[in-house]
Amino acid sequence: MINNQWYAVLSSNEVKKGKVVGARRFGDDLIFFRDEKGEIGCITSLCAHRGASLTKGCVTDGHVRCPFHGIEYDVTGKCVYVPSEGRASTADYSRFHMKHYVTKEIGGIVFAWYGDDEPVGEPDVFDVVKDPSFTYDHINDTWNVHYSRVIENQLDVSHLAFVHRTTIGRGDKRLCNGPKVVWLDDNTLQTSANNEVDSGQTPKPADQCEIKSTNLTFKFPNMWLNHVTDKIMILAYFVPVDDEHSIIALRFYNRITGLRAIDKAIAWLGSRANKIVERQDKRIVQTQLPKRSQLRMSESLVAADIPIIEYRSRRDKLQG
Repeated sequence: MINNQWYAVLSSNEVKKGKVVGARRFGDDLIFFRDEKGEIGCITSLCAHRGASLTKGCVTDGHVRCPFHGIEYDVTGKCVYVPSEGRASTADYSRFHMKHYVTKEIGGIVFAWYGDDEPVGEPDVFDVVKDPSFTYDHINDTWNVHYSRVIENQLDVSHLAFVHRTTIGRGDKRLCNGPKVVWLDDNTLQTSANNEVDSGQTPKPADQCEIKSTNLTFKFPNMWLNHVTDKIMILAYFVPVDDEHSIIALRFYNRITGLRAIDKAIAWLGSRANKIVERQDKRIVQTQLPKRSQLRMSESLVAADIPIIEYRSRRDKLQG
């Protein structure tokens, strides 16, 4: 993990008011719930009293209540009520306070601050997430690899003709020119596939390539955008579950007609196509070992892997 970052971790519509949602994130078992104002709390799942899981609890007056002895916690993890001691108690219950993650919601995505320092700024998101002219459809899938492997797969231009030969990789374009990588800011890299049929030519170096209008952009720590056209975009965020598991959350955004009902139907169809392509990736990536990537490891990389090298280098620097 990269410390002191906002991570996209959950879709907002998974956390209904009055409900407790259990989810494993950052290698920790957590719960998500909303207070009376609709603000989301994210705290560790085991009650500080005797270790019962709060996932079996309920939400009352904006607090999560343990199902075992009724102890209540607010969205910051603070213990606010111990029934056996009575509501009139003035005892110090700070020993019951739970670890919590600060959260923010943007465009229907829940972000959690992971790190030792206090949160800095707002989560860095793509404009499409906040653009009301777009509609989207959302799907999730769990992969049995570290989230870094899933991210790298989305930056890999040379696998298209093989893994996706029946879908987005049709045309047998095996030869990879470049690829060119540009940093839009310290947090954001952009690249695009510039592949061709191999007719015996030499691949062009990166400095002779360009970023195409259909391109891939990645924002640290875990959000990616495929800009297909100005009216069609595919967004993904890569949820860190633990060292061997992750969730890819995929959204198909569009504003093709400008009519919300029709664009919503198009988005639903787009998600079905996303699912086919994503499952082609998953079948192969889950075989990679080790399950987590790093800058220095026993892989023999080639020029087509430049986006992956750039990602690993920046991630290593942020971790360092």
